[in-house]
Amino acid sequence: MPAVSSVLVPYASYLRVYEPLTAFPEPERGHWARYAERVLRGGAPTAQDELRRALAGLLSTPPAPVPVHESGDAFVAEADGAVCVCPWRTRLRAWLALEELPELLPEAVLDAVLPPVVRGQAEADHERWRERNPDARPWIRSAVWQVPVRWFVLFADEEREYVPGGGAGGEAPLLRYRTPMVEARRRVARSLRTLRESIGEGPLVEGLVDVGRWLEEFHPRSLVELDYGGLVYALPAGTLAEDRSVADVTAGITALRDGDGEVAGVAYERLAERWRAVRDRQFAN
Repeated sequence: MPAVSSVLVPYASYLRVYEPLTAFPEPERGHWARYAERVLRGGAPTAQDELRRALAGLLSTPPAPVPVHESGDAFVAEADGAVCVCPWRTRLRAWLALEELPELLPEAVLDAVLPPVVRGQAEADHERWRERNPDARPWIRSAVWQVPVRWFVLFADEEREYVPGGGAGGEAPLLRYRTPMVEARRRVARSLRTLRESIGEGPLVEGLVDVGRWLEEFHPRSLVELDYGGLVYALPAGTLAEDRSVADVTAGITALRDGDGEVAGVAYERLAERWRAVRDRQFAN
């Protein structure tokens, strides 16, 4: 299907957890060990590959918003000499995404894209699956047209990895952060204390609590990654190269900890203005 294979990653960012192979029980551990060995030799699938497969289901008649079978693919990374994997779990994430759609699309649009009977069948399938897998959780979270502020809290500016696009192969640019799980958890806990003491409970605190609870589900020697994903196509090259959103969030929280509300406000406004420009592009057409 050429039309599908040419589609780029949508304007979404990703928060991923890579767990060491020892975190998985057998026989799943063996599967991931063999899979990682193949990937590390070359030919690793990408987020774009996952997108193409998902779109193939949505373009069918009737649409199939949730894969019939769970994906056996994963992203692979090495951390401190250990091989870590981040399972796609595309089927689970598709179910979770369907639950959020009513908040993102008007009912008439949602019904046109995914008829109620299709959504109802998917919800029933998910309920039956959840009864058999009550502790299941995704290794990947995604957000469209933004990077949630709470995600930036998990990282430090020196963990930033930026690779401009271009080159002989026409590679896409890359902007991501990676940090050990222990650091991500420490930053969440410290930031929560500061935010609660300075601004009290609110959406930012609630969101950070949710992320913190999610991180606690994984092995302590995991690797946490923030990937700008498809947002690299929504940001001009200069803006992407100069993006230091993690540094802005760190500066804001540090200022709050020091009792300097003015400096914190400047950092927040700088961050908000940058991402306001990105979200505005969502409605440009």
